[in-house]
Amino acid sequence: MIAEAERAPAEETDRGPHGRERARLCAVTRTVHPVADLIRFVVGPNGEAVPDLKSKLPGRGIWVTATRAALGEAIRRQAFARGFKREVRLPADFVERTEQLLLRSVLDALAVAGKAGLVAAGFSRAETAFSDGQVVALLHAAEASPQGVRKLTAAWRRHRHETPAIMVGFLTSAQLDLALNRPNVVHAALLAGPASETFLARCRRLERFRTGDQHPEAVVAAPNSTPAGTLSA
Repeated sequence: MIAEAERAPAEETDRGPHGRERARLCAVTRTVHPVADLIRFVVGPNGEAVPDLKSKLPGRGIWVTATRAALGEAIRRQAFARGFKREVRLPADFVERTEQLLLRSVLDALAVAGKAGLVAAGFSRAETAFSDGQVVALLHAAEASPQGVRKLTAAWRRHRHETPAIMVGFLTSAQLDLALNRPNVVHAALLAGPASETFLARCRRLERFRTGDQHPEAVVAAPNSTPAGTLSA
């Protein structure tokens, strides 16, 4: 927890979006966390709770620890009605909708990285990119074959010795195709750059939401492989 967390305001709701705010009170656990570990929620014009993933929507907001378990508990304890001091509509699939928005943010970030030329899509292009020393992660479609994953991991090790590869393996080939605007993407290499850092940060956020692990060291484990320091879908 960052030092500023100890001095964060104790109110359940904020007074509006604050881009430089670094810590907030979780409406469920009643503990202060960095905003990166929380999700902000506001009430839309129709009285329905809305996830504010970028913390920029107008109006008062409440903050909940960014995990499925915490959000489910917030719903069970009626933390939204208590925090906003009004009736708040919550769809039956509110947790699932929030997860889908987190996934959408991952795909959007990957699309930006692709447009910036930071994704070498395809087995051969990914393998060739290793020699440049700019690869920061490997991407494998969820349905990628174990043999293909092993081959690309072996190629990585030949260039990077035993340095574990960060692997992202929870996206389907169809999702990779859509984000990268090209067909039949099964393997890819992610190159160093700000857009790649954003993509990996959003992958970690989604993994924290799904698993409850607040400090995943790497991202998503490629299917059917067990390299060090990875997550699975």
